[in-house]
Formats: sequence, structure tokens, C-alpha cells
Amino acid sequence: MTEITHPYLFEQPAPVPYEPNSGPRNAIVILLDSLNRRMLGCYGGEEFETPNLDRLAARGLRFDRHYSASLPCMPARHDILCGAWDFLWKPWGSIEIWESNIAHSMKMKGVATGLISDHPHLFETGGENYHTDFGMWDYMRGHEGDPWRLRDDPSWVGTPALPSAEGWFRRSYDTSRTYFREESDFPGPRTMQATADWLDRNAKQHDRFFLFVDEFDPHEPFDTPEPWAYKYHDQREEDLIIWPPYMQKAIEKGVLTEEQAFQVRANYGAKLSMIDHWFGKVLDAMDRNNLWDDTALFIVTDHGHYLGERNETFGKPMSPIFNLLGHIPMLVHWPGVDAGSRQALTTSVDVHATLVDLFDLDVEHRTHGISLRSVIEGQEENVRDHMLQGYFGLEVNVIDTDGKYIRGAQGPVGDISIWSNRWSTMPMHIFPNAGLPRPDGRAWLDRMPGSDVPVIRQPLSGQELSNRAVLLAGRGAGNESYLFDHEDDQETENLVDSKRLPHYENLLRHALEEVEAPGEQFVRLGLN
Repeated sequence: MTEITHPYLFEQPAPVPYEPNSGPRNAIVILLDSLNRRMLGCYGGEEFETPNLDRLAARGLRFDRHYSASLPCMPARHDILCGAWDFLWKPWGSIEIWESNIAHSMKMKGVATGLISDHPHLFETGGENYHTDFGMWDYMRGHEGDPWRLRDDPSWVGTPALPSAEGWFRRSYDTSRTYFREESDFPGPRTMQATADWLDRNAKQHDRFFLFVDEFDPHEPFDTPEPWAYKYHDQREEDLIIWPPYMQKAIEKGVLTEEQAFQVRANYGAKLSMIDHWFGKVLDAMDRNNLWDDTALFIVTDHGHYLGERNETFGKPMSPIFNLLGHIPMLVHWPGVDAGSRQALTTSVDVHATLVDLFDLDVEHRTHGISLRSVIEGQEENVRDHMLQGYFGLEVNVIDTDGKYIRGAQGPVGDISIWSNRWSTMPMHIFPNAGLPRPDGRAWLDRMPGSDVPVIRQPLSGQELSNRAVLLAGRGAGNESYLFDHEDDQETENLVDSKRLPHYENLLRHALEEVEAPGEQFVRLGLN
């Protein structure tokens, strides 16, 4: 009997030798969820303390015109890890069968890869498969709605005490938090400490490494122990509100009092300052291991978070993507590059492209990013002149160096297809009563733009989209449009009736054609 073996199936690809003077040897990307640019000291914020993010900015680069593209949480991670915008084709979702996480591309070059995260959506149905290609991954349990514990620990209720939570999702967190004894037991601190420990153990053990840290703080729940809990307010006799409402006119509608609205904002600030403190331990590990000379470090986020601005809005998906939500921070340390700032127009897929450039990776699917290496190293001021931004099924934004145009639906509101293979491989039930509708007799196999792989294409009406909450955006597509000059960062003057409008209508049409957007997008946006 002939023995047939395939040893290559189990062999780690041989590392591609690092070439001295070719750029940083290693890379670390740390994503802090719902990080508000306007509240960081290095971006001029004075409301809350962020000394360690400011510490990094002082020795690195601050990108001043960085924007989210696909929103919210998981689409934004798709931007970074796969390098492709997906909001024009689908909502919240996993990696598709024709795509590869950048960790796979690195693995084929023999780069050691690691993922450290407390982000439950990476491991829930509808968000899975982002972690599987990493050489190692570590999950810190207990954040947000993570079903970590089935019953609470009656021997201990962490401080400060909270009012009874409503709903399955929030109760899961309330159960988990009864197991937190110290500040170091909270998921965010554990994730940052695990990152520092990882660097201590691994920094000098590999020829090249890539570490992706997906830290869910300062995302809600805005829950912190002392001394953080009352750092920015002193409502000690009142219930602590750690879950912000997702709505507009929160005070006018009586959901929050003015005092409670102030507290919610302060509780966000406490979470921000706490995770900043623990991020400092990562910087200390960089110091201990002399990583500043050979390791690039990126601090990124997925989006901001409304905290009472613009019509008393709280949350992140309840309005068009104004700058408060979509103009996001990015800090970069790059060995050999002096501290400073960059004014280049950039977006999340460009982080992916920069890593591809740095590690000379082979990517097997179509991407939308442009490497920022020349901007980082000071050889060019800009590498792109426009970008797209949006939630699936809602308004679509186009941003260039002079301004931002938000285009509302002008045709059949919301009528649009989801293009995905998720129904056959990963049905989504992120909440008990809200999930991706099952495909029906209207569905057919089609080719995703940029791919020859057939996938399910399911048309849905605006009513169906709104009813099934597949947008995870809390509302249907609006029909209002806005145009803002780039100097108007607060977006106070709508120029949609100005002579500048035709330029942006043409630019949006061009940008959609560039990425082969489905024809129905042109119809619903009134650009056909």
C-alpha cells in the first residue's frame, strides 16, 4: 500500500528574511472602539485626561484628516483586516469566502501574528472568522453582552452598584461584572495587560511579528471602578448610567434629564481615561523591549460616539455620519520618522494597504486602500484625493480634500440587495429578535464586484430592512443631503444649495463607479 502524505499542508511557510533598512521590522495595530477624536488631548481636547495617548502622539505622527469608511463596528474591522469597503454591499458581517484576513497573507510570508481582544463581536455569530488566521489569539471575556457567565456571583457585587439592567444583552454584562474583584479584572485592563505581557514574552523571539489588539473600550457600557467612576462627576446619590440611549432628543423626550446626560458623558470620559491609563502599560513594554527602533505602532478606531451633541444625540447610528462620528483619530509611530502631524486624507483601508506595503504581502482579493508609507516618511503630502463613507442602506458620503458631501436617498428609499455568502455559512442572530432575513425566492447567485466567486444576492425592500434591523443603524435611510467645507469641522453651514454641489454629485458618481457599486445604489441615491 502506497502511503500518501502531504506534509506541506501542515508546514508553516518559511519566513522571508527581513531586509535591513527596508522599514520597520514589526507592526502593532491597537484599535480602541468608539474613540472620540475631539476628546483626546493631542487633538486639542481638554474635557478628559488622556496622558498616554498624548505621550504616543508626542513621539509619533498625528493624522488630522483620517476618516472611518464602513460603519459600524464589524464593517470597520473589515476595512482594516481585509482592506476593502463593504458597506455598499452588505451590513454587519464576517469575512467572505473569497477574502483573506491580512493575518493569512502574513502567515504565508512567515510573519508571526497575534490577536488579543475583549471584543465579543469578533466571536459572535455574524462576526466570526476574523480571528482564525492569526498564529495565536487570546480572548478576554466579560465585555458588553458577552455570554461569559450564566449566573451572577452572589458573594460579590462590584462597586459602584448599578440599577437593574433591562434586556438580555445588558443583563449578560451585569452578570459578568459580579466576577470583577479589582480594576485589573475588567476586560479592558486585562486586554492591555495581556498586550504588554505578550510583548515581554515575544518581542525578541520572532524575526518579524504583527500584533493586532482589538480593545472594546471606551465602548459602552461606560462602567468603571473607583477611582475612575466619579472622576468627572459627583452624582454619588444617583444611579450610575453606564448604557447610553441610542436616540435623538434624549432630554426633550424625557429619556434623560440634563444631569443624567452630563453623567453619561462623564462616564464615557471615565472609561476613556481608564483605558488610556492601561494603554500606558503597553508603552512601558515598548520601552522595556526597545521596540521604538524597529516596530511601527498604529492607534486607530472604528468611529466616534455621540454624547449629546447635534440634536441631543446619543449613540452612533442615529443620524448621518457627521464629523463627530466619522472624523476619527489615528496616531502612528514609525521608526526613524520625527514627531509631527500629517494633513493627508486617509481612511481605514489605508492602514491595511500600509501593512501590505511594509511586509510585501500578496493579497488574493480586491482591496480599496492606498499605502500611507510615502506620507508617513514625508515623501508625499497626499496619496488619495477622495474616499467613500457610509452605513449599509443609509446615506453615502464622499469626502475630498475640500469638503464632504452626504447624499441621502433620492429614489426608492432603502431598496437594496445584500450580496453575501453568509446565509450558507454563518447565519446572523446577534440579538434574539433581530437578525439577517433568510434568503427567499427572489435570491439568486451573482458575482460580487471584484470577484469571480458566486454569492447569494438577496434583494430587500426598505420596509424589510427597517423591520429586520439588518442595518444595525436604528433607522431607515434619510432623504436629506448635506455639503460641508473642510474648514467647517463643526459642520454648521450646509452648502448643499451652493454652486459646489455639481462637483460633489459628479465626484460621488465617479467614486461609486470606481468601486463597481451595484446599480441599485445609483438608483436609490438618484445618481442614475
